[in-house]
Amino acid sequence: METLRHYVGGEFVEGAAGRFAEVDNPATGELSASVPLATAADVDAAVSAASEAFPEWSATSPLRRARIMFKFKALLDDNMDALASIITAEHGKVHSDAVGSIARGLEVVEFACGIPHLLKGAFSDNVATGVDMYSMRQPLGVCAGITPFNFPAMVPMWMFPVSIACGNTFVLKPSERDPSAANFMAGLLAEAGLPPGVFNVIHGDKEAVDAILGHPGISAVSFVGSTPIAEYVYRTGTASGKRVQALGGAKNHMVVMPDADMDQATDALMGAAFGSAGERCMAISVAVAVGDAGDSLMERLVPRAQSLKVGPGTDSESEMGPLVTAQHLERVRGYIDLGVEEGADLVVDGRGFTLQGYENGHFMGPSIFDSVTPEMRIYQEEIFGPVLSVVRMPDFDSALRIVNEHEYGNGAAIFTRDGDAARTFSNDCRIGMVGVNVPIPVPLAFHSFGGWKRSLFGDLHMHGPEGVSFYTKLKTITSRWPTGMRKGAEYVMPVMR
Repeated sequence: METLRHYVGGEFVEGAAGRFAEVDNPATGELSASVPLATAADVDAAVSAASEAFPEWSATSPLRRARIMFKFKALLDDNMDALASIITAEHGKVHSDAVGSIARGLEVVEFACGIPHLLKGAFSDNVATGVDMYSMRQPLGVCAGITPFNFPAMVPMWMFPVSIACGNTFVLKPSERDPSAANFMAGLLAEAGLPPGVFNVIHGDKEAVDAILGHPGISAVSFVGSTPIAEYVYRTGTASGKRVQALGGAKNHMVVMPDADMDQATDALMGAAFGSAGERCMAISVAVAVGDAGDSLMERLVPRAQSLKVGPGTDSESEMGPLVTAQHLERVRGYIDLGVEEGADLVVDGRGFTLQGYENGHFMGPSIFDSVTPEMRIYQEEIFGPVLSVVRMPDFDSALRIVNEHEYGNGAAIFTRDGDAARTFSNDCRIGMVGVNVPIPVPLAFHSFGGWKRSLFGDLHMHGPEGVSFYTKLKTITSRWPTGMRKGAEYVMPVMR
């Protein structure tokens, strides 16, 4: 069994504590690696390496930083299949889905390649006689990313390429459930020419997270995970004087209007609810069927779910792989049990799914509940598994109301042929990312990703223009040269003339 290491100062190093966690293959249940769990001393070593690298890296021209990002992008292109295989082996998602997730991360690398343009400031000539004014964006220092298990390559790439391109150095704490992708990317960055210490990887659990949040040498923290932990990260990090963006949980709704193309809506729900075994913060976990759309939708959904091909991610015919761990499998199974107790109609039950030859894998079939109501916990709470709840609403207004009343506001979609309904929904829903006949409306890299309400703690969304703002500070300079200066002291607020 492989023993992984941290990546600090351009080298793979042993952990200080001797504490380890086990990594298994979700399809087989077999142990594949042992990952070190960092102490505060390990985190401090990574921050020290990043701090030491920061002065030279921040003084490196944006054009040279961009050229390293270009090389990193080319290496990702060349090694995409290898990285996807690592993700499939440790997360379980099917290989094609792993490739797709890397491609979405690669978009952010491509965005970061334009950093010379993105960091351009503004200049105002002669704002007063002989006085010019200009602004610039400068890096913060050492930044950190704490990322979830469900996208071990994509979510880190929503953070570190922009941060590094802006001139910061970076410490990544990936999920200990599937840590190998972070080490692989560290190797590619080094091959691309990134100087030692600019990018570091620290593996660990809550001890490492707390060390990051409390470390005085870290200026900013980006986080993606569940809402309770996101709130903890935000409150703890900001109390320590850090800039924090903490993306939390979701309960994404897809409103299906009676005039929607039902075949298209069914296809969208199948992929958005059961792709990656529902382990996506942008997964659709609630279908809101309006009026008579419910019966038509269920007639199509049930047989499709019953025939979904569940299998190991290495099988090219698999449409859905296993859940990430045995513990998470039990958690999702418990929610299905709860939904039955709450009185929802379990029309497709994935709890009894077994796969010959993979009896020790963390497999579950897709599950669909009908007649779910907003009072039920299976509606209110994030399940993060292949479980779809169908809520029936009499009209558009009631559908929009339950979307807006939910505590989460990450993503939502509406399927309709009615432009007025689509426009009203887009404008009036209190959601950060909205799709119109698009089930998973993840913004491209030149826009920014983030939710509303209890799906985001902090002011700025991730990657894109808001990512550049998050990883930099604005400085404005007012300049006058001696030949243009007036004589004598002034004791009033300066007024530009």
